[in-house]
Amino acid sequence: QVQLVESGGGLVQPGGSLRLSCAASGGIFSGYIMGWYRQAPGKQRELVAEITSSGITKYADSVKGRFTISRDNAKNTVYLQMNSLKPDDTAVYYCHLGGIDYWGKGTLVTVSS
Repeated sequence: QVQLVESGGGLVQPGGSLRLSCAASGGIFSGYIMGWYRQAPGKQRELVAEITSSGITKYADSVKGRFTISRDNAKNTVYLQMNSLKPDDTAVYYCHLGGIDYWGKGTLVTVSS
């Protein structure tokens, strides 16, 4: 059974940093695209960043230069380093596993003073 478990969310002040992790289990996912999406209150879920098995990355314009996605294929884990956080980054962040279109349950990130 596939599982995606996110961690690392929380409350942070504007300008601060957080690192999200998503560990996948129940299979071998090194060949799949893994990504992070977010959904703010009253808004649609949107792509934040994704990474291919070979390390090619894609970012939303709103996070370019501030967020970095990476992965450890041996650990079936994808990370999202978030720097210079803004209140507009407040959302539930979801891990996504491409290929089988599987979602984690999400982790809340709140950016507020």
